[in-house]
Amino acid sequence: MTIKRLAILLVLMMLSTSVHAQRFNQKKIYDGLRYGQWEASLLVQSQQGTDKDFENGSVLDIDSEWGWGFTVGWNWTEKWNLAYKFTLVKPDYAATIVPEDTEIPPQTINFTMSKYAHQFNVTYHFLQGPLTPYIQAGAGWTKLDSNIINQPPVTGCWWDPWWGYICSTTWSTYDTTKFSYNAGLGLRWDVNGALFLRGSYNREFVKLKSADLDFDTLTLEAGLMW
Repeated sequence: MTIKRLAILLVLMMLSTSVHAQRFNQKKIYDGLRYGQWEASLLVQSQQGTDKDFENGSVLDIDSEWGWGFTVGWNWTEKWNLAYKFTLVKPDYAATIVPEDTEIPPQTINFTMSKYAHQFNVTYHFLQGPLTPYIQAGAGWTKLDSNIINQPPVTGCWWDPWWGYICSTTWSTYDTTKFSYNAGLGLRWDVNGALFLRGSYNREFVKLKSADLDFDTLTLEAGLMW
């Protein structure tokens, strides 16, 4: 009798577990693939060239260039996503500098700049299914580094316990970090419950002291959800 009761109890426990799993799976199916999922992606980005006229006739002309980056985000619901996005692009540029002394002619500098963008974005997906268009907007900060040295290099030397006597040279460059914001639209495809692909067009606005810079970008991403 005891063995029979134990067998009945085991069957009931198995049935209970099966029903719970079915309800869980139904919830997952109802909520969709993105609901409550964390995600991360790697991206390649094509930044279009731009040029800007500044005060007293100075000009900045930035070439088009490819860059890379990554995102880390959380799907709050099936349609809403919160994410951090980092991108790095190193385009060539030409800067025409106009001295205060009118007797000195303008000078043009050709160099390669570094642009580091940190953005916190909100994305709205129009559809709950695996293929959906979306819109995105966010704000953060962008660092523009001219890579032009603004003072003589400084060299320091020290004794390292592992590598012995070491000397290193450091220098600082003309750079600025400013508030920036962006807006864009794109298309997302959730291939399955783990892999997703995205393609988007964005415009980033960088607020400089004397003028604003606008960057148009095309981005392709591949990422994972968990």
